[in-house]
Amino acid sequence: MTTPEFKTPATQEGKRGPNMVDVAKLAGVSPMTVSRVMNGKATVRSSTRKKVANAVAALNYSPNQEARTLAGSRPIRVGFLYSKPSGAYLAEFLLGLLSQASLNNVQLFVEQCEAGELAAEQTQRLIDNCLDGIILPPPLCDISSIIERIVGADIPLVAVACGQPDSRVNAVSIDDRQAAYLMTRHLIELGHQRIGFVMGHPHQSVSAPRLAGYQAALQELGVEPAAELVVPGMFNYRSGLDAAEILLSLPDRPTAIFASNDDMAAAAVAVAHRLGLDVPGDLTVAGFDDTALATTIWPALTTVRQPIAEMAESAVRCLVRHVLAQRSQTPSAAEHIFVEFTLIRRQSDAAPRIRPPIRVRT
Repeated sequence: MTTPEFKTPATQEGKRGPNMVDVAKLAGVSPMTVSRVMNGKATVRSSTRKKVANAVAALNYSPNQEARTLAGSRPIRVGFLYSKPSGAYLAEFLLGLLSQASLNNVQLFVEQCEAGELAAEQTQRLIDNCLDGIILPPPLCDISSIIERIVGADIPLVAVACGQPDSRVNAVSIDDRQAAYLMTRHLIELGHQRIGFVMGHPHQSVSAPRLAGYQAALQELGVEPAAELVVPGMFNYRSGLDAAEILLSLPDRPTAIFASNDDMAAAAVAVAHRLGLDVPGDLTVAGFDDTALATTIWPALTTVRQPIAEMAESAVRCLVRHVLAQRSQTPSAAEHIFVEFTLIRRQSDAAPRIRPPIRVRT
């Protein structure tokens, strides 16, 4: 059986260019599904998003062409500010930004912004360059002085991976609490009762819900919490080394460590190896984010997949909508878009070699 040939719509002068129906036909989906993908709806499967994106690229279709006809066809100038995230996280984020920028007539301006006293000044310099919108990843999305500068300048803003976004700005995130809850529950169901938890940076808003999810799973499944098993972290490899040293030097060490990101989880694996512990035979390790690091270390990490590239793509689409609304003087309320996460099980988790007695609160 052969599939019918799809002919690309003519684009010569006097003939129409591709529209949403053409994209839907090439992708093998409905026009409504194409609309959902273009509008960043989280209910569409990742595989379907890819089909639509490939069709959009093949047809050179601009999803916002009608809006640009009304609001002006000049490019949308978007600033992306970042402040020393892990290399793997930044690479994923940029991949998502660039893929959508090419589809949405977006000119992307990337600049590092230190998360310190000069952050507001650096932000103002970017504002003065007449940008149409700004995208902020963590930790910058949690810095109030930056938020105030951008909101005060009436520039559309999207905060990405922010645990508690400002109600005035757009946001794209996952349910961090539920993700941490499900990972902790998974470890308990493997048989682990002493689960170490490495917290995230205290000034980043995702840290609190991840800790809350860990604590909620312990409580719900009747596992006695132990204060010594919760240790500080800073979302970097160095802090993960320090945290793992503390946990693995305890007289009654944990049989599992759940770190709030992959960098710190990878550090825990390194400390375990240095101490002669087998992962996962002697120690299960789990992370969060599913960056490239999760599959480049040995053993590969069990982790929560936060779809960073997909979140960045959604942020661009959201920002384009609000910039075009502003250009056409159409009021638009702030959006909070939730993206699905996935628990990815790899080689770094297993049942404890010797199951400890179950500690249930009375």
